[in-house]
Amino acid sequence: MLRSRVQSGDLERTGVRTFTSPFAPKAPIGALHALMLDVGDPVWVSGPTAAALHGFDGFRLAPPFHLTLPNQRHIQRLGHVFHRSLELPLIDQSTVNGLATTSPTRTLIDLARTETPQRLTAALDSALRDGGSAEDFLHRRISDLRTSGRYGIPALLDVIEGSELSRGGHSWLERRFLELVGQANIALPDTQAVLSRQGNRTIRVDCHFAGTPFIVELLGYRWHRTKQQMQNDAERMNRLQLAGFIVIQFTYADIAQNPSTTIDVLRSFLVNPPTNGLLKTIGQPPT
Repeated sequence: MLRSRVQSGDLERTGVRTFTSPFAPKAPIGALHALMLDVGDPVWVSGPTAAALHGFDGFRLAPPFHLTLPNQRHIQRLGHVFHRSLELPLIDQSTVNGLATTSPTRTLIDLARTETPQRLTAALDSALRDGGSAEDFLHRRISDLRTSGRYGIPALLDVIEGSELSRGGHSWLERRFLELVGQANIALPDTQAVLSRQGNRTIRVDCHFAGTPFIVELLGYRWHRTKQQMQNDAERMNRLQLAGFIVIQFTYADIAQNPSTTIDVLRSFLVNPPTNGLLKTIGQPPT
């Protein structure tokens, strides 16, 4: 019956398992619906196609459509792009126009694998502007997903850093730390304070608690540092401690994933500081 309807022109085949009326409007959203129906669940709109559905600036809904499947599904459709994922937790899923999609935050993280910095910056700005994502949540998901070695996250962090520099002021990491300190009713530190000089270079620290020798350094978005960066940091920390300061460090993951533990450690540090002046790093107690 289906074959005869196709032959008579009453139906058009749009996929392996789907047909449509030749008189139906040929809109991209209809073609995407048909593709999703043809592929069958579970499947999610992802990448640039999800970016278009979420309304990210610079992305429009048009073939080839990008879809994500569970890793064990092996389906292809000519003219479209299929990705596979070991898992897509509920926190990374959304629904737009009745279509299962990756969430705006997960879409941003996925776009970082393929998009130019300019297009990724436009997507980031529009997602934050329109409420599709929020800085705190975005950083928590980046911190969670980076442990899987997800390709593209460094590119997204570059865009975030560039966007912050263009706006001036504190980075999200500094702002979030100050929020946590204020919520804990601890006196706010001075930020980007100049405390010493190393040769002809000024030594600037992230946070200094005025009237005390206590310094908090925030270890940025980067979790892999070059040999030269590590050397510079070591020289900098040594110089500060020789000048009588006591330094504690918090990582990006400490701030994004473990804020309560971070504040507990900070409070203990301020109330019962180490007396030997040794550099303390969370998770790496001095020996």
